[in-house]
Amino acid sequence: MFMYINYPSWISPEIIPGLPLLRWYGLMYVFAFSTAYLLFKLQVQRGELALAQGGQAVTEDDVASCFTWGIFGLLIGARIFATLVYDTSGIYIQKPWLIFWPFSGQGGWIGLQGMSYHGGFIGGALGLIAWAHKHKKPFFAWCDTMAASIPLGYTFGRLGNFLNGELYGRVTTSPIGMIFPQAERFPLSEPWVKQTAESLGLATPVGAQLVNLPRHPSQLYEAFFEGIVLWAVIWFIFRKKRPFNGIITAVYTIGYGLVRFFIEYFREPDADLGYRINASGLPSPTYLNESLLNLSTGQILCLLMIAGGTLFLILRSRSARQHGK
Repeated sequence: MFMYINYPSWISPEIIPGLPLLRWYGLMYVFAFSTAYLLFKLQVQRGELALAQGGQAVTEDDVASCFTWGIFGLLIGARIFATLVYDTSGIYIQKPWLIFWPFSGQGGWIGLQGMSYHGGFIGGALGLIAWAHKHKKPFFAWCDTMAASIPLGYTFGRLGNFLNGELYGRVTTSPIGMIFPQAERFPLSEPWVKQTAESLGLATPVGAQLVNLPRHPSQLYEAFFEGIVLWAVIWFIFRKKRPFNGIITAVYTIGYGLVRFFIEYFREPDADLGYRINASGLPSPTYLNESLLNLSTGQILCLLMIAGGTLFLILRSRSARQHGK
């Protein structure tokens, strides 16, 4: 019986070692956008979007321009949010041009490291709102079609995090715990570290002072639940039975917020940010789940998504009853 899993040694962030421009993370974004686009097109081909907007025909140019606006909004929002909310160095506030600068101080290529889902959510929504206003399209009908397409594509984003060996979870003794090479190591002099290592049968070299403990593979949890499961619920249950335009958007917003909120208990928050709400009021280690009342930045943003999505659902359902779709 295995006690933990070693992160696959053959996985490298670079598709071809030595070529930093070709990374799995970037390729996963291509897969994500392509998957969402194909699912969106499938709904268009089946006449679902045309029906939702009162029989108005949907052209290829409409779909392409809608995605272009949405993707640009998503990328801009995701990047700005990540640098201004999650970065604690203050460098992006002092030098905002670095937000979209893909080179290091020495001129080496580093790409745009750091993207925020919640920022992408806001940016993508604003991009879609602007597009719908410019082209005089019913926003809620198009947003519903987009919301039914996005989650499955999102799966690839989290797989990209896994292939990067980043955004791993908290320490666990679960048999599906995984040892990530880049994870923080802990001193064996601490009793809980020694006890955990011994319970798992972790071999430590003679004289070793630090040990790498298994973590929850939270990227895979998110890929499955925030991606596949949420998409299946929306696609097979809500997509064809929408009493009014906007309901799928609300279900997606609330559903993602709920799922991500609970998975955050397994995912390690950024150590430099810690907890936004701390039950004890004292410093708490982010690599352990000491209290369900310790809430991370991601959880606070998810609570806002749940509240906002619920309010939107109530207001939209009332409006639909009064005025129709």
